[in-house]
Amino acid sequence: MDRDIDDKVIHFGAQAGLGMQVASELRAYWEALRRGRLVPARADVDPRGIERALEYAFILERVAPGIGRFRLAGMHLNELMGMEVRGMPLTALFTPQGRKHVTEALEAVFGGPAIADLRLASESGPGRPRLEARLLVLPMKSDLGDITRALGCLVAEGDGFGRPPRRFDVIAAHVEPVIAGAPTPGPLPLPVRPEEIGLDAPVFGSRRPALPEFDTPLAARPLSDCSPEERRAMFRVISNA
Repeated sequence: MDRDIDDKVIHFGAQAGLGMQVASELRAYWEALRRGRLVPARADVDPRGIERALEYAFILERVAPGIGRFRLAGMHLNELMGMEVRGMPLTALFTPQGRKHVTEALEAVFGGPAIADLRLASESGPGRPRLEARLLVLPMKSDLGDITRALGCLVAEGDGFGRPPRRFDVIAAHVEPVIAGAPTPGPLPLPVRPEEIGLDAPVFGSRRPALPEFDTPLAARPLSDCSPEERRAMFRVISNA
């Protein structure tokens, strides 16, 4: 991978696969901004360094436990919702079931801090083809020094977007801690397709499989029966040891 670094302006060579390309470029940029620190600061981010990812990128502000509001968002997200998403919570892009998983992931991102990498799928219907998407959320510090900002991207792919708004379910999740002075493990896991984890057409019915963490199944108990602590425990933490 070719890389030119000029202070905060960092460019990377093209990679195959849109979702993998955007997520990998954004994460590599975030890693370069860290420079051994726990997380970079919001002020470190220069949009010129992620020009190819800007359409899919966003910056979140933590406004409540598990809730992140869009401070900035690319056109890709606006097109999915059919409106300007700036000022809206990230959970607005998800179904009620999906919001539970996103809330837990965001709390891990800001509280860990940690990196959250989620696989998403949209429900199909008349005028709305099925979409598969990837969501990456990377923690950052605010100007006050607290970890209440996040850099991220959401890339949806399919046979057109169809009628907005498009909302997603979480079909797989991966959360790993950030450790100061060390790069986070890489490369990013490859996307997981629904058929690889046993999710077929009835996935959006009233009954659905438990959320897996890529190839590792999570607890089979319905989330509605779990306490917040138990739901947080469903996100397996990957250590560097």
